[in-house]
Amino acid sequence: MQYGPIRSGSITQKASNSDKLSMVTLADALGRRMTQTVFYWWELFSLFYLSLRSGLINRAQSYRTILSVVCSQIYFTGFQALPLISVLAAAAGGVVVLQSTSQFSLLGGGDAIGQLMVMVVVREIAPLMTALIVIARSGTAVASELGNMKVNREIQALESMGINSLSFIIFPRLVGGVISVICLSLYFLFGSILGGLVVARGLQGLPIEFYFNSITQAFTHADVWLFLLKNLFSGVIIFTIASYQGMQVKLGPHEVPQVTTKAVMDSIVAVIVFNLSVTTIYYLSTLKQLGLI
Repeated sequence: MQYGPIRSGSITQKASNSDKLSMVTLADALGRRMTQTVFYWWELFSLFYLSLRSGLINRAQSYRTILSVVCSQIYFTGFQALPLISVLAAAAGGVVVLQSTSQFSLLGGGDAIGQLMVMVVVREIAPLMTALIVIARSGTAVASELGNMKVNREIQALESMGINSLSFIIFPRLVGGVISVICLSLYFLFGSILGGLVVARGLQGLPIEFYFNSITQAFTHADVWLFLLKNLFSGVIIFTIASYQGMQVKLGPHEVPQVTTKAVMDSIVAVIVFNLSVTTIYYLSTLKQLGLI
């Protein structure tokens, strides 16, 4: 059997066409993904804006009714999380002080313990750990609660009675959640300082006055604003995503675990990216002020 000559040009052209097709497919997938992401975050922003507008301006319920739901959310999100926050805060502060004093004692730089506590605990650990705990406890609870309310047609029943779901359901959870995140992060901060004090005093023999003076001298106004910014927006992100995902349930109870899982994953990614972005911008601006970049 005889075969005709192999045309290398045709093979090369087919390979080139295949590469072009794969590039077009990849570009199409990336474009579709970016469009979906932008649309997703636009819907989250719209939900946040409309809930604030409904709760503060176009109120269908009294402030007293809304306040009762806010207080309930603060109790479940904030107060019930105190035992877990206490353990993690004390452990985090103790570990930071233990590692810092053991290293600084070798280098002769014990005065920097307060600066390290502020850099590690105040700027990073307290906001991030608090947000993750709130996501694990309250983010899942809000998403599953709203999902079950959608399945059982409770939201539809409330709206049929003239009750605005945005002002009565979404807005109080947003406000209560943000307040809880800020308060829990402050509690985490104080717990970390006390946990570090126990380790510094008990294991390292560090004077109490020296410990507190080192921390207070390391605090700056920028640390306060950075702390509040991270916790404020973390609370908004967590409870907006949880509320949005819970309201997406349409077909039946089998969607409730799905939206709950998606709420947790999206919240974790969004909070980590936000905290990392704020930290990067802060340190870049600090380096720019020092003339290093």
